[in-house]
Amino acid sequence: MSPNERIRPYRTPYQATRHRWFAAALPWLFVIAVVAGTMRPVRHWVRGLLPHSAEQHPADSPAARDAEMVWRRAGNPDVHHPVDVIRTIDGDTFEARVHLSPGLDLTTRVRLRGIDAPELKASCPLELQMAESATAALRALLGEGEVTIFNIGPDKYNGRVDAHAATSKTQNVSTAMLAAGHARSYNGGHRSGWCANANQ
Repeated sequence: MSPNERIRPYRTPYQATRHRWFAAALPWLFVIAVVAGTMRPVRHWVRGLLPHSAEQHPADSPAARDAEMVWRRAGNPDVHHPVDVIRTIDGDTFEARVHLSPGLDLTTRVRLRGIDAPELKASCPLELQMAESATAALRALLGEGEVTIFNIGPDKYNGRVDAHAATSKTQNVSTAMLAAGHARSYNGGHRSGWCANANQ
């Protein structure tokens, strides 16, 4: 035997079988890795189609349960429940801690009843500009203090409620947003995009 010739060690039947299995599985592992890698951006893109305020929570999630408890225990639609505003999400939605009764404080997202504001997940630059203005306007209104919500009901998305809001200076935040041109009337159903109407 020449010194340059390789010496192959003897393989047991188990090692040979394992080697064949690995060789057969390797192309499939590559395919699975490629598919998983391409699906991640697709999932991110699909989530990007939903406005931030409309993100779904599973029906059995704590956020969904809290939202349901808020509207089920709200009682008379005319009763104003005080809230602590946690953050403004966009021009028609904010997150708040709702004080339903002594010892019962629940956190939920509140979508302002009767209006639709431009989305921060905008379809065009002009919609983004309008959405940022609407968000700033809502933040300023809620910043007036003594925020309450009333006429509370379920929303089509889990994890939030529909309600009117009032502050120490504004009787109806939805009406104020409409009057300032930061939102349009909305009472359910299909919503046309903001970009198509932006130049009208």
